[in-house]
Amino acid sequence: MAHDGADMPKIAVLTELMSLTEAALPEVAALTAEATEALRARVSVDGKISGAALEADQFAAHTLSWLTTYKEALVQLRGWAVRVAENGALGPMEQLILQIGFGEYLNQIAGGIPMSQGEVARLSDLGLSWTPGPAAAQLMASGNTPQARSELVRLMQDNHGRALFGASGLDEDLEMIRDQFHRYAEERVIPNAHEWHLKDELIPMEIIEELAELGVFGLTIPEEYGGLGLSKASMAVVTEELSRGYIGVGSLGTRSEIAAELILCGGTEAQKAKWLPGLASGEILSTAVFTEPNTGSDLGSLRTRAVKEGDDWVVTGNKTWITHAQRTHVMTLLARTDPGSTDYRGLSMFLAEKTPGTDDNPFPTPGMTGGEIEVLGYRGMKEYELGFDGFRVKGENLLGGEEGKGFKQLMETFESARIQTAARAVGVAQAACEIGMQYAIDRKQFGKSLIEFPRVSGKLAMMAVEIMIARQLTYFSAWEKDHGHRCDLEAGMAKLLGARVAWACADNALQIHGGNGFALEYKISRILCDARILNIFEGAAEIQAQVIARRLLG
Repeated sequence: MAHDGADMPKIAVLTELMSLTEAALPEVAALTAEATEALRARVSVDGKISGAALEADQFAAHTLSWLTTYKEALVQLRGWAVRVAENGALGPMEQLILQIGFGEYLNQIAGGIPMSQGEVARLSDLGLSWTPGPAAAQLMASGNTPQARSELVRLMQDNHGRALFGASGLDEDLEMIRDQFHRYAEERVIPNAHEWHLKDELIPMEIIEELAELGVFGLTIPEEYGGLGLSKASMAVVTEELSRGYIGVGSLGTRSEIAAELILCGGTEAQKAKWLPGLASGEILSTAVFTEPNTGSDLGSLRTRAVKEGDDWVVTGNKTWITHAQRTHVMTLLARTDPGSTDYRGLSMFLAEKTPGTDDNPFPTPGMTGGEIEVLGYRGMKEYELGFDGFRVKGENLLGGEEGKGFKQLMETFESARIQTAARAVGVAQAACEIGMQYAIDRKQFGKSLIEFPRVSGKLAMMAVEIMIARQLTYFSAWEKDHGHRCDLEAGMAKLLGARVAWACADNALQIHGGNGFALEYKISRILCDARILNIFEGAAEIQAQVIARRLLG
């Protein structure tokens, strides 16, 4: 292993590690396949999956989701190591990340995967047990040791100041994009983010204008519509780096991404020509208006209604948790157009125009009112409740010109939205790791730096390892999207794991700060609050695990 066998040539140690990790993967794949069949047998009625049975057996279902996520995470971690090795960049730090990652995740598969602080996914929930084979057993015994974690943190200190702890495995073009937005975050975002948070201020328009000039809002919009026509992988990298600076800034691009994806997938040619260039340039700011006070994740039961009146539509109802609503020019608004329906089939999507508001008059558009929801974190765009009473939408702004397609149109955007949320989570986790590490270096206790204490350095080592795992799972889901493959499963797993990793990193970094971490003046207090939302929006962790299980069972 990377920290053992000091007398062995490095190439031999690396060869052993790559062989062991390669040999362990089929074991995990076989276990996952066995778990899938075990759950399928438990929740099948008359040869078909029963939704009621699957819901009643949630612990088993979510155990399968987490087990499959870990299996894919290990596949992508090793795939990263192979790519980095092919480029001659698999150094001691990368080897330790691979070694510790496999050692820890294999142990968790055997003993229990943490779904949250008080919930553990165990193989026994599926009626299974696992006896690891020789390769997995060796990695479990000697992969994640105190010595390995200590050595990794020593290398991280030597590497401090680089964008990442460990090579990313990306190509040269994506690395150039990362460097550009890393510098932007360092110069324009990080010095100001905490003040924006403490003052509960909207991110300055100056920042939005700069992001527009950098192409953030048109990143993946095709060039024919004024965008840059870049990949979802580039979107993930940009989102990650901006979120490392501040999740609010990293999330600004999410608004235009959702709107553009809806229009590209479901809009008419006239709608594409009208809206996409403005979204790409940042001249048109958008917000997503889906959630209602009593529906949460159950979008199929939305009650806001739109009634045809002449050529236009008149909207009545209430929405909540609407991000960046005040400043925007257009809302992607989901409403019920079939009054006789009670499920998703009666929903339609609108490109509802509105006038941007000011602090004095946040919602000047007739038929529309709103109020701010005060929140712990994720403050830079603010959250709002909106009310619609006689709010008019032009007939031409029914997305795709068809009624009853809204839910299907929204589902088509979930892959990209969850990839982007996973990237936000990785960025927040990276920020927590960097801040926690710098504090551990600077803070002296009992005559030495905190980072010299094993429980402190161990936390930092596991942050670096899990961030790399979440990062590679996120990049893989983006790669799948870019190559035209269905990737709702991969994007969902990246979001599920990334959100947990971000919260763990923020929590542990605050613990390293001790009492100071609880003080508002320290940045880590903000990052903890920002990290907490990631397990909730774009599908709460419990909903996400249920969706993954349903998808796995077919």
